[in-house]
Amino acid sequence: MNAVIDLGNTFAKVGYFEKDTLIKARYKIPLEELAELLTQPLLEQAILSSTGQDTQPYADLLQKSGVQVVQLSPSLPLPIGKDYDTPETLGADRLAAAAGAKAMFPDDNCLVIDMGTCVTYDWVSVDAIFQGGIISPGLRMRFQAMHAFTKRLPLIDVETQYVESLPLIGKSTQAAMQSGAFNGLLAEMDGFIERYKRERGECQVLLCGGDAPLFENSLKNRIFAAPNLVLVGLNRILQYNVNLQNA
Repeated sequence: MNAVIDLGNTFAKVGYFEKDTLIKARYKIPLEELAELLTQPLLEQAILSSTGQDTQPYADLLQKSGVQVVQLSPSLPLPIGKDYDTPETLGADRLAAAAGAKAMFPDDNCLVIDMGTCVTYDWVSVDAIFQGGIISPGLRMRFQAMHAFTKRLPLIDVETQYVESLPLIGKSTQAAMQSGAFNGLLAEMDGFIERYKRERGECQVLLCGGDAPLFENSLKNRIFAAPNLVLVGLNRILQYNVNLQNA
């Protein structure tokens, strides 16, 4: 099996693949528990990705078990090209999601929308070139901004479940803020999707990230919900580099 490991600031997520098939995925793994997971038998190759954590201790642990390890870095060869002015600043998740999109839709333009702390919109052309895109405030950031930059607006937690749509006429301060944040982000996404299609051509729209389930049934445009897109992309990058190393 292959293991793909994506390390966050507090938690990690791990996907186990047999070739291109995702066998199992685990989320919100405390970092102190990750080492035990990586010592299980049957692992042949692994890739480590992180935007802030040091991946070397985990790489050392895997290599001691005889696992062939790849660490995602700005210099690592990728199965997609990059047309970006500052490639060294590209987040690992953006690149992995782009690689995953092309693995799933190799013959199409792809617009990848990743809904995390920020919302990223990334365009990957039909010839597998990462072109860049947009970074916008995410849902929680919008609530935090309204609270932080005003004196009387409360801090609202993101509901774990939203109704299909929130009314435009909020009957309380909290309802008005919820409607503004949710409907504002929904309108932004629909507008950006339409503009990308108008200016760049038809595309597959892939939606991923922690807040994606809140929006996937409300968007006007046809989208492909891909909760494991980053894991799929990391596995594709791993396979690409293992093939290069073993050639």
